[in-house]
Amino acid sequence: MSHEDHTHGPAPLGQVEPDPLHAAVDRVAALLHEYVDTAVGVRAEFGAAEADEDPRILALESRVGTLNAELYDALHGTLGMHPDLTSTVWSPDADLDEAVPDDDATDADVFYLGYVVGTPTGTTDGTLDGVMGIIDAAGSGIVQQLVDQGYHVGEWAVSRGEAPDFFEDDEEDDL
Repeated sequence: MSHEDHTHGPAPLGQVEPDPLHAAVDRVAALLHEYVDTAVGVRAEFGAAEADEDPRILALESRVGTLNAELYDALHGTLGMHPDLTSTVWSPDADLDEAVPDDDATDADVFYLGYVVGTPTGTTDGTLDGVMGIIDAAGSGIVQQLVDQGYHVGEWAVSRGEAPDFFEDDEEDDL
């Protein structure tokens, strides 16, 4: 899809037929229900670590990733938007709230560490969706190292596709 077409322009699109977009969401939702049913069954048979690596689970996770990409493409192609629908963000722990400095008390800056990750080669159970868990675990370790060295980490996030915009809400509050 070219970013030169009318869907990416500054003008409102007007009437858009939402049914194909809802159909894409319905396909993702149906597969997520299938994943839950399968995961419950697999977990009843195996321990957590084995269940994570079960071929049925890995196949469904791959299919979920594919349908998420199809949903992204449908929204992008129809609306010209770049939806971030697969990021995983947890609420900050209550203990971390105490570590957040006042804006006036400390200078702060945003740091990014990015990766471009391709699909695994050779025989592996890894998927691109699994990369989020790996990077999330590494991010947690980095936060702990920073806190151990006396830094204040007010926020951190793992995202796929684009760097998180920590100041998005701040800009809206200033309006």
